[in-house]
Amino acid sequence: MRGKLPVLYVTAFVDMVGLTMIVPLLPFYATAFGASATAVGVLISAFSIAQLAVAPAWGSFSDRYGRRPAILAGLLVSAFAYGIFALAASVPVLLVSRLVQGAGGGTIGVVQAYVADTSAPEQRTRSLGWLSAVTSLGAVAGPAFGSAMIALGGRTAPGLGAAALSLLVALFAWRYLGESHLERAGDAGSHPRPSSRAAITRVAFHWNDPAARLIWIYAIGIGAFYGTIQIVPLLLSERLAVSARNVGYFVMYLGGMGVVVRTLLLGPMVDRLGEARLSALGIVILAAGLAATGLAHDWPLLAAGFTLMPLGTAFLFPCVTGLLSRVVPASERGLYMGVQHTFGGVSRVVFPIAAGALMDLLGVGVPYLIAAALVLATLPLTRALAGYLRPSAGTPAPEPTIAAADITAEIPVAVSAERRTQP
Repeated sequence: MRGKLPVLYVTAFVDMVGLTMIVPLLPFYATAFGASATAVGVLISAFSIAQLAVAPAWGSFSDRYGRRPAILAGLLVSAFAYGIFALAASVPVLLVSRLVQGAGGGTIGVVQAYVADTSAPEQRTRSLGWLSAVTSLGAVAGPAFGSAMIALGGRTAPGLGAAALSLLVALFAWRYLGESHLERAGDAGSHPRPSSRAAITRVAFHWNDPAARLIWIYAIGIGAFYGTIQIVPLLLSERLAVSARNVGYFVMYLGGMGVVVRTLLLGPMVDRLGEARLSALGIVILAAGLAATGLAHDWPLLAAGFTLMPLGTAFLFPCVTGLLSRVVPASERGLYMGVQHTFGGVSRVVFPIAAGALMDLLGVGVPYLIAAALVLATLPLTRALAGYLRPSAGTPAPEPTIAAADITAEIPVAVSAERRTQP
């Protein structure tokens, strides 16, 4: 099983290179077409909106029919989206490209479920950390490639390059990526499979459940970081005169820090502190990094913020996802990873729009200070995390699970507007 992970890591790396080639350029393209900061926030959020729309289908599909077909389909959709981005000449077309990108990128939960399928429970956080490391490495290379390509080939070059990379990695995955072969049938037969809507409702209204706590921590943290960092070019441009030709190198630094932390520090820190305490530490560090970025008017404080943010996320997200993979039944892993990304997607919709509006109204630094406060507010939710994993000397302790019967039995009669999920 473990031999499959290197192929998946290569696939995830190249896919991330393609994505991050164009993401830092989006605010510059949009403002060149006359978009305001609020409109830029909407464009950034469009990606997550599309992920929310397709997520339940991706997660459930991968649980029933396999992770591999879902991953391949997502890569092909992404290639099409990058082609649209390359040809975009207006804000509405940029919006279409972002929606299609989100539909293709909705398979991130499927990729994480694949890693969990092929890793022993005690190794999942490390394996997920390596997945984060290779995607961070892609985030190092991608922005630099994007800035270089726009300098050498003009405005359409980054989009066309990203489309070519997606097609290439889809061919690679089709040839070399095998199925995870999770024992779905046997596990699923022990209890009814919950629907996507039932699982989402459970998380929304039962905050004391293990999975719910983990998903809410993830959602607020991911929204605060990704929802604000994608609009950071506007802060860099106003305060430090950064342009489209060099913004990629700043994003590259963030990705580089993520690679270093995940490859060199995450494993030893998990051994020393455990996933629960390391998650709490990650929350504090991420909040400090966001605050430093919001306050930065010079290079030293910006460097502090750009160093602390990837450090915090590298500790927080793999630990939370690793814990989540162990508190839900294996046959529902794809579903709940999808639900996690649904809630993360909701916050990634809300945060960029709110950040853009706050920038227009109150200044470019304010969104980062508010995001820092919200991340810090999740710290009390880490109180019970240590109880989710209690490994004994010889064998792992029984892992708490959310019974499907409980999920389906406690759904409120009236559920607010249907929430869409990311696989």
